[in-house]
Amino acid sequence: MKRPLAGALSALLLAGAAVLGTGAAPTVAATPTHSSAASSAASSAASSASAPKGAAARAVDFAGTVALSNCSGSVVRTPGSADTDPALVLSNGHCLSSGFPAAGEVIVDQPSSRSFTLLRSSGASAGTLRATKVAYATMTDTDISLYELSSTYAQIEQRYGIRALQLSDSHPVQGASINVVSGYWKKIYACNIDGFAYRLKEGEWTWKDSVRYTSACHTIGGTSGSPVVDTASGKVVAVNNTGNESGGQCTLNNPCEVDESGTVTVRQGINYAQETYGITRCVTTGNKIDLGLPGCELPTP
Repeated sequence: MKRPLAGALSALLLAGAAVLGTGAAPTVAATPTHSSAASSAASSAASSASAPKGAAARAVDFAGTVALSNCSGSVVRTPGSADTDPALVLSNGHCLSSGFPAAGEVIVDQPSSRSFTLLRSSGASAGTLRATKVAYATMTDTDISLYELSSTYAQIEQRYGIRALQLSDSHPVQGASINVVSGYWKKIYACNIDGFAYRLKEGEWTWKDSVRYTSACHTIGGTSGSPVVDTASGKVVAVNNTGNESGGQCTLNNPCEVDESGTVTVRQGINYAQETYGITRCVTTGNKIDLGLPGCELPTP
């Protein structure tokens, strides 16, 4: 899991975070340095250069992303969301302040007053958003959390001039150019979708049809929950969540791939994300999560 390490220096040196106690934060502020800003600019340029032929890459920045106390995230909307709906923040299930949900556990409509730092396109802070509840969270089949905010999309845009990121309602495509946008580190990683893991197993958790990055997206602790943006459409296709740090097999911080026949593959240094198109099939009027909707396949409590 891409949680922060005890020290920011360690987080920058390792490909993923060793798991700390819930809500752990780095010992120094996660503010961008000159070098990280340059890295973000270079990443965006690399993303444009690697966009599929015939597809115009869109400039990706930090607008609409958020920093949590221990992870990254983004303000998102579905194709059916209305401007007057309470906004949603997307992150990982393992980023919950209450700790990792157990395998098989699903959380719905749990009160929360968690705060998020909303970022401008430059990565500068625009202001603070606050949740009213965890609308949905799980680490079963996928690794997501969706917070409902006290502000609507219209109120956020009116106050900060920032629009939510759009969730794609289509399955991501192999080879697509992507950016992983970390609000926590204020850094953008550029690479491509290398393929998909039928099952991704890490410790007690198993995730289905996970996105596997090419090696250029060397995400680190604190990038958990970052939106994965398709640079051709500008839409969110996945949420960053883990990577194999040291070559371990199916252990914490060392996920393994398991194919349909049960064959296990370990890819040291490779990182992964969980698809998000399925979320759009589970959101109804008023931006409410309805797990009973036709086509909704998110796990139920």
